[in-house]
Amino acid sequence: SKTPGRDHWSSAMSILVAGCGTPPGQIVGATDKNGYTAVESIYGPENLVSSVYLKLGIDPNTIVYNRVGRPIHLVSDDRPIKELMG
Repeated sequence: SKTPGRDHWSSAMSILVAGCGTPPGQIVGATDKNGYTAVESIYGPENLVSSVYLKLGIDPNTIVYNRVGRPIHLVSDDRPIKELMG
């Protein structure tokens, strides 16, 4: 590969989430018939992080400040994955 990262089948992926009150036995979302592109319940990494923060009692809308005082949001999209929230 001439570029870093995933350059094949990069539009859909799977993760396993367990614990912290997550409802068991769920499949969230769907892909096209080739498994290439997400077509249903499309979420990104920021949605997973938002879900984890909420499970830990941290408001994903929290703003923190870097060393020079610039405000930074914890996540760029604060929508949790509702199917994981139980």
